[in-house]
Order: sequence, then C-alpha cells, then structure tokens
Amino acid sequence: MYSYKTSGTCAQQINYDIIDGKIHNVSFVSGCPGNLKAIGILIEGMPVEEVAAKLRGIRCGNRSTSCGDQLAQALEQHISK
Repeated sequence: MYSYKTSGTCAQQINYDIIDGKIHNVSFVSGCPGNLKAIGILIEGMPVEEVAAKLRGIRCGNRSTSCGDQLAQALEQHISK
C-alpha cells in the first residue's frame, strides 16, 4: 500500500495499491466521503498512467488543486521512480 500526503485539499492523505501497473483500493482520509469513494470505485483496475492523465489539473472551486489532482500527482511520482 502506498500513501500520499495531500496539499491544498480537504482530504489529508490518499492510500492506494498498484498491482501490475493498475490502481486498486483507493481510499482518502477526510474530504467529501461520497465523491471520493466514487472516484475510487470508478478508477479501480485502471492503468496508472490513464488515471493520472484523466485527473491531472482538475480544480476544486477556487483552489489550484483537487483530491483528484492530488491523486494524479501521487501516481505521477510513482511512475517517475
């Protein structure tokens, strides 16, 4: 399990697994529970690169980021290793 400490969002942390290049078991600590649970369900089993590309740059209201964007950043860090 990987953990990513978020910045600039209501969610404080994102936990996830990457198995064979695909994302699994995404969970957010704090934040909007219904929406964030939905994100986890919708992206379950998708390729990491595809999820990062889809979620990158999404903003939440006036904020420069969002929980989805933070997840994309976490995945991009994983990809670049």
